Amino acid sequence: QVTLVESGGGLVQPGGSLRLSCAASGSIFSAYTMGWYCQAPGKQRELVARITAGGSTYYADSVKGRFSISRDNAKNTMYLQMNSLKPEDAAVYYCNTAPVPIERYWGQGTQVTVSS
Repeated sequence: QVTLVESGGGLVQPGGSLRLSCAASGSIFSAYTMGWYCQAPGKQRELVARITAGGSTYYADSVKGRFSISRDNAKNTMYLQMNSLKPEDAAVYYCNTAPVPIERYWGQGTQVTVSS
């Protein structure tokens, strides 16, 4: 049984920062490439950033230079540092394996709202 629990979302003003966390139970975390996905209302879920087991990273163009993904394999936790947030970053953020997510691993996500 694998459970992914996202946290750290909230309401922030444009230009602000948030740090999201993804806590994983089960044995998948340290061996897999993991990613952060976002889904805005009326849009498909899309990959924002991913990180390999060894720490190599990839970012979508829309967040390059503003977001930073990291992981702590010892704690089975992944993070997404979000800086210089824009209204268009508002979405529900999820973690899962990447670049291909495993459907049964989707959690509840964490809501990010960017508004003044």
